[in-house]
Amino acid sequence: QVQLVESGGGLVQAGGSLRLSCAASARTLSDYNMGWFRQAPGKEHEFVAGIEWISSRIYSRDSVKGRFTISKDIAKNTLYLQMTDLKPEDTAVYYCVARTGVMSQSSNAYDYWGQGTQVTVLP
Repeated sequence: QVQLVESGGGLVQAGGSLRLSCAASARTLSDYNMGWFRQAPGKEHEFVAGIEWISSRIYSRDSVKGRFTISKDIAKNTLYLQMTDLKPEDTAVYYCVARTGVMSQSSNAYDYWGQGTQVTVLP
């Protein structure tokens, strides 16, 4: 079992930056691969970025490459998403996710979800 709590969302002008954090509680996160999804109003969940906890291999969608950086702090059991050069189309609720299987870009594959944090980017 793992519990995920996100923080760091907010309102920002286009071109601005935000850092999302996800505090994870589990006996050990080495059994999990973690990532971020987002959901804009009226749309389905969309994979943003993921990281394998042991190998640190990173996956990200093309539209955020060069702007978003996923990272982890093993000592703090915390996952981060540093977002720069934000665009209005990045507006969504961002969710931290975890699963025990291989990394996946399908929302259906993830067993554990945080409550979500709203990111709003103004034009």
